[in-house]
Amino acid sequence: MITAGILLALTCIGIVTAVFYKPSLSLFKISLPTTAIVAVIGACLMMAFGVVSPLTVWRNLTINTAVNPIKILVLFISMTLLSVFLDELNFFSFFADFILKRAKTSLIKLFVSLYLVVSILTIFTSNDIIVLTFTPIICFFSKRAKINPLPFLFCEFVAANTWSMALIVGNPTNIYLATGAGIGFFEYFKIMLLPTLACGIVSFIILFLVFYKQLKMPINSLENQVEGAKITDKPLFILGIIFLGSCIILLAVSSYLNIETYLICLSFAVTEIIVATIYKLIKRENLKTVTSAIKRAPYELIPFVLSMFVVVLGVEKSGLSELICEFLSKGNSIFTYGISSFLASNLINNIPMSVLFSSLAKVNLGAVYASIIGSNIGALFTPVGALAGIMWCNMLKIYSVKVSFLDFTKKGCLIAVPSILISLLVLFFII
Repeated sequence: MITAGILLALTCIGIVTAVFYKPSLSLFKISLPTTAIVAVIGACLMMAFGVVSPLTVWRNLTINTAVNPIKILVLFISMTLLSVFLDELNFFSFFADFILKRAKTSLIKLFVSLYLVVSILTIFTSNDIIVLTFTPIICFFSKRAKINPLPFLFCEFVAANTWSMALIVGNPTNIYLATGAGIGFFEYFKIMLLPTLACGIVSFIILFLVFYKQLKMPINSLENQVEGAKITDKPLFILGIIFLGSCIILLAVSSYLNIETYLICLSFAVTEIIVATIYKLIKRENLKTVTSAIKRAPYELIPFVLSMFVVVLGVEKSGLSELICEFLSKGNSIFTYGISSFLASNLINNIPMSVLFSSLAKVNLGAVYASIIGSNIGALFTPVGALAGIMWCNMLKIYSVKVSFLDFTKKGCLIAVPSILISLLVLFFII
């Protein structure tokens, strides 16, 4: 048990250190995420010290249950691929430009419109995709219009990581925790709708108050500052919308059809790529849209999640997880699991936290939903809280926008603490 605890602590410390000091390493011109390397080392040490045997790992990786991490990874990567495909066609850029043009001379109108659009798009796609797409657009636009980008960057980031709670596909942590607990798509939505709505309203009000003075500043017309993104291929755009929409609908009724969710997502992703490829070949056009979408899928999550699964498996087999569960069960599980998952996300990042809590939160469904809330809102507290936060901060450095760790945490504390408390309180009353 002591060995498992030490190895878990060293792995977590290594992940946080990698995030801060060396996010990636280059080997033979290939960029490797150091977080994944640390996780792989942690998993190997768990097996090397006999905490968990390779045979046990293999059995758990191939077991035919909903908690199988391979199935969960297939589901998430497939859903991401459907979203990335639309992004390659300028779908998200088109929407971003649409709201920027209609703001005209009002920064407040721009702020509100941005929050609404990002929230809606996040619900049906993924918070990571939205952050990756909207951040550079906001930076470029703000520079051209000579306005402070920070209110709009925080607006985008908070909206993306708040409304990602609404559907099971909004965040990989949702998928891992909910699927591991056997929670269906529609069952998840029924429970999480009100906590997400309450959190969205509270986070927006706080955001608005924090940046109100800056949003009241006079500004020239914004309409002519936007270049205007266009959908690059309308037939493929229609195809992408149909496939994404159909996939979400089938996920919602998958429990009634008795079809595993990962198979639905995988089928739609593969079929979309095949149909798009045939379409491009018939038109004798290059396959850049298709190949770029395939390349942008988050494959780096595969070694990271699988390795953290092995680390957590070692914690389970050692009996350490039982002690943690016993500690968290001393109070109301919604608040103990919700707050602890929120804090743990900011110590080790929300993905390894979710892998760990998927084994801890089996006490009841309230603990699972609370852990999901903590994994999403935890992203708002510090940049370590989620991969979206790490990517966001790295992009801001590229575009010369200064947001220090302390600045992020000051604003994050104002927004995240009330948001997590109101979300857990609503969950407490409805579950």
